[in-house]
Amino acid sequence: MRILWFTWKDKTHPHAGGAEVVASELAKRLVRDGHNIIFVTGAYKGAATEDQIDGYKVVRVGNRFTVYHNARVYYQKHLQGWADIVIDEVNTIPFFTKYYVHERSVLLVHQLCREIWFYQLPKYIGWLGYILEPLYLRTLADRKVITVSESTRDDLIRHGFRPENVYIISEGIQIDPLSSLEGVEKFKRPTLLSLGSVRPMKRTLDQIKAFELAKQKLPDLQLKVAGDTSGDYGRQVLEYIKASRYASDIEVLGRVSQDTKIELMRMSHLLLVTSIKEGWGLVVTEANSQGTPAVVYDVDGLRDSVIHKRTGYVVSSQEPVKLADSLLDILSDNQRYYRYREAAWLFSRTINFDKSYDQFKWSISGNV
Repeated sequence: MRILWFTWKDKTHPHAGGAEVVASELAKRLVRDGHNIIFVTGAYKGAATEDQIDGYKVVRVGNRFTVYHNARVYYQKHLQGWADIVIDEVNTIPFFTKYYVHERSVLLVHQLCREIWFYQLPKYIGWLGYILEPLYLRTLADRKVITVSESTRDDLIRHGFRPENVYIISEGIQIDPLSSLEGVEKFKRPTLLSLGSVRPMKRTLDQIKAFELAKQKLPDLQLKVAGDTSGDYGRQVLEYIKASRYASDIEVLGRVSQDTKIELMRMSHLLLVTSIKEGWGLVVTEANSQGTPAVVYDVDGLRDSVIHKRTGYVVSSQEPVKLADSLLDILSDNQRYYRYREAAWLFSRTINFDKSYDQFKWSISGNV
């Protein structure tokens, strides 16, 4: 097939995240199987207008905000009628391809924005986005959709999409799961890991406050914070850590390499994730693959990637005190902790891109 893929970022973008990893891994496999793919995406400073990545073509038009208009113009000028199927990947805002492409099209939605509007943008823009999102989703509710979790599927259905038109594919991770947990060493002290960009929607401060509460009952506890701390919220977090009575037991690592990330996930005892919402908690599954369970808030995506009281804890009350209670409960019994480790590791082995690709390929072949 000839596949035209609209998305706001490609995997080389400096701010590429989990959605871009998924798109790249699926595209690589499509190319391997002989399909022809063109991505139309946003540009960034220093990027080439056109690129070849892993066998597929990338055309960059416009920036984060203008890409939606520029992609339409580029399509109408250069690509109209070329594709067998068009993928409209929705990252906050759709490309609204239903209104101008004549080819068969499908939406790819990792998550809806909803509450995230208030955490990532000024309040007045956040309210505008929160109000407009349900309205534009209604205009797309007749579309067929591919998504990555039951939570997002339920979210879409609440906004008018028909259940039979929403198809779930597996997520995948780029990290190979450990072959065994035998002999895998943890840090000598019980260690919590905060991993990922320090942004408002990630609620990193909740993790630090939970650590402070838990440390009162587990004096050897330590916390490692790995991720980009630039921006106002990052500076706020750094100031909070500096003033903490337990500052000497909190290590701020900043952005880390892939090898260091894997080592941290393997050697830490627990991963904490407190996002407002996710499509799927990729970092959870990655940590699980290294034998580390997670304690997460009960939100979209995270409740899908953690099986409560089996592969980790899903904390129903989204507050640091409950987060602290849950992580202390897991760490209080070594035998129980090992059962969580093993269950998380085994679960991670079922989440892979080969499975994701098989389901995605089936869905775009006219079955969804």
